Amino acid sequence: MAANPSFDVSTGADLQEVDNAVNQAVKEVGQRYDFKGTNCSILFDREKASIKLAADDDFRLKALVDVLQTKMIKRGVPVRNLKFGDLEQATGSSVRQTIDLKQGIDQETSKKIVKGIKDRGFKKVQASIQGEEIRVSSPSKDELQEVMAYLRAQDFGLELKFGNYRS
Repeated sequence: MAANPSFDVSTGADLQEVDNAVNQAVKEVGQRYDFKGTNCSILFDREKASIKLAADDDFRLKALVDVLQTKMIKRGVPVRNLKFGDLEQATGSSVRQTIDLKQGIDQETSKKIVKGIKDRGFKKVQASIQGEEIRVSSPSKDELQEVMAYLRAQDFGLELKFGNYRS
């Protein structure tokens, strides 16, 4: 007897694409007229999957975030997976901010997704949390397609990826 068809629900960003987007944003900031003579910087820490922004003032920091998000969208990096930290005051009027990249579904969100699937009342659909992923299985492939459509329509605060489809 073969196992039921299943797929995995996960999230995350390709760190190489994030690195490329950050490099493009740094290049644009270096060339833009409104950033000339300022101390604005973008640093990407691949190990921690975080981006550190520094700017002379709050207005320039917002412009820096806008440039970064634009480059990420063009590179196909999901901006919904960005978790913005608090603004930190540095010396004078300069400010800093850390942006963390969500690279897996946390336990709390996983429980919400599984509860949403169960509350929706899909027949014979099983959803189980496996680390930072969720495995959804059912004897009916059509029902799995319905679960995917349902999850795409919901807002769990991050970009969901569907992969590892087995029939």
